[in-house]
Amino acid sequence: MCIIHKVVYFVKVNIKSKSSEETEALGEKIGRLLKKGDIILLTGDLGAGKTVFAKGIGRGMGINDYITSPTFMLVNEHTGKIPLYHFDVYRIADYSELYDIGYEEYFYGDGVCVIEWSEKIEPLLPKDNLHVFLKMGDAEGERDIEIISNGERYNDILKEMNR
Repeated sequence: MCIIHKVVYFVKVNIKSKSSEETEALGEKIGRLLKKGDIILLTGDLGAGKTVFAKGIGRGMGINDYITSPTFMLVNEHTGKIPLYHFDVYRIADYSELYDIGYEEYFYGDGVCVIEWSEKIEPLLPKDNLHVFLKMGDAEGERDIEIISNGERYNDILKEMNR
């Protein structure tokens, strides 16, 4: 008997952003490459730039809405050629709260999901995703950004982004 294992490598990119404008521009660059069904995870401390990055993603997707953190709403829906579902799960006590809003329709639907504080709902997350880690840098406004692709689709995004 022959067993074939498919090996999928991840791609990791480290970027130093010197301002919120650069952080947003990076999000915009990625936003231009997204397709329906894509999942973007944003991880970082309060004030690390998650919402700024999400604004850039929306702009890159051609969404003209003013994008703010949906802290008290759980998810904001933004209409565009492809819908953007912007989650902020900071305030949930348990990931099971997402069952109440039918998270599967968002995660596996026709839009792009951007999820702030994604580590709080880890058991529900699709294994294929683009994970963005944002950390405050040494200087004012500076951010250290690490982006890891999980899955071939996201490897392609990072490769295309670096062209």
